[in-house]
Amino acid sequence: MDRPVISPELSLGAACTATPGRFRPARLLPGTLLSVTIGSAALSFSAAEQHVYGTGYAEPLIVAILAGALIASVRPPSDRYAAGIDFSAKYLLELAIVLLGCSFTATALMAIRPALLAGIVAIVILSILLGFGMARLLGLPPRLAILIACGNAICGNSAIMSVAPVVGARGAEISAAVAFTAVFGIATVMGLPLLGAALHLAPIDFGILAGLTVYAVPQVLAAAAPMGQIAVQSGTLVKLVRVLMLGPVCLILSLAMMALNRRERPVRWRHSDVAGLVPWFILGFLAMLGVRSCGLVPLFLLRPIGDASTMLAAASMAALGLRTDLRAVTGAGGRTIVAVCLSFLLLCALALALIHILPASV
Repeated sequence: MDRPVISPELSLGAACTATPGRFRPARLLPGTLLSVTIGSAALSFSAAEQHVYGTGYAEPLIVAILAGALIASVRPPSDRYAAGIDFSAKYLLELAIVLLGCSFTATALMAIRPALLAGIVAIVILSILLGFGMARLLGLPPRLAILIACGNAICGNSAIMSVAPVVGARGAEISAAVAFTAVFGIATVMGLPLLGAALHLAPIDFGILAGLTVYAVPQVLAAAAPMGQIAVQSGTLVKLVRVLMLGPVCLILSLAMMALNRRERPVRWRHSDVAGLVPWFILGFLAMLGVRSCGLVPLFLLRPIGDASTMLAAASMAALGLRTDLRAVTGAGGRTIVAVCLSFLLLCALALALIHILPASV
């Protein structure tokens, strides 16, 4: 059987340039349903694991993308699924990012001292720049390098998913970055308490370390919990600042990509180009954050919105898996692992340096 048009070489932006009629509802339904089904199964697996063991060891987004890739490698979806899978990988992902904005408020930033806030911002910027540089020195493609750098510096899978459509990353690059970054997410949660004990860090300092190095907010809670409530609180606040860096980083990358494209293909500036400066989902993310910060979102809606964002993200990851060739992911494994390792060690070093420079108070 020939490999269908679903391919890791297809960028997330390809859906926008599809032929007319490609995304009619009838064409979208099969692939979208398949993606949602796999994503739902991944979330159900995670929920069952939580119920049985009291904690979740497998990140549902990772389960979704691996399940999709496994299905694609065993029995690739036929052409009739292609439009829906492409749609899910792009638009469901972008909608998930918009809804993610409701999970945060700007109010918590007022509780963080300016010196610590500046330190967090500086670490994120340095981690991205140095991480990208190291990955490029190792010979990784530019888009994969920026995905790894942003994933390590900001918030793991969420950062990778947000940055990917901005830089036009390919499916295989996204899959590789998500998979290898997830390994360090799990390792960090398990190993960070041991590091904190070995370094005799105070609870508030350990919380800052967790907030600066752990990828996901739930993982910060899990990593900081052994050191007590103070560690959890400081870790959560620091992590929030890192997550809020996602919007500005995507904006800067969007401007950089536009400048690069204009340099390669010079054109006259048009007012209509302003709309293309910032991806719509980043504006949506910031708008939702602002609405939530103003108290316009009822509290009882926060959990359903969060669940919807998670479901959409899981379906999108499943779609990425469905159009990914596992051979392309494993083929670039060695250098990717080294790049992720070096980026993570750099982040840890910068975090510990900040802790020693600043007084122990949030």
